[in-house]
Amino acid sequence: MTAARARSPRILVVDDEPFVAQLLVDTLVADGYEVDTAANGLLALEQIEQHVYDLILSDLRMPELDGLGLYRQLELRRPDLLQRMIFISGTIDDPTYRRFLEHAGVPVLPKPFHLDDVHRLTERFFSAR
Repeated sequence: MTAARARSPRILVVDDEPFVAQLLVDTLVADGYEVDTAANGLLALEQIEQHVYDLILSDLRMPELDGLGLYRQLELRRPDLLQRMIFISGTIDDPTYRRFLEHAGVPVLPKPFHLDDVHRLTERFFSAR
């Protein structure tokens, strides 16, 4: 068994809304995942330097460094993580973010979301690995 399979998958939730972040943490922990949080992209980059993440769920619009900026930094620093990202956002109608999402091809779960959607999305992600 590989090291990644010997432990519970670890997920990083990046969202500046504490209620949303905690809701995701509670849901994902109940599903058996290890979960860390970061309130913006800069804090997420610090977490990524310290831990191995199997999946990153990130909001798009955040202070300091938004989801687009996080994605761009990962392109430079950790391109291996780009295929492990899913955006959760209520700003997908913004033209800048819409163009970015179309170009990047990263899955998006629109806010507001249902917890069943979070379950299905993470199950589908991990079953494809």
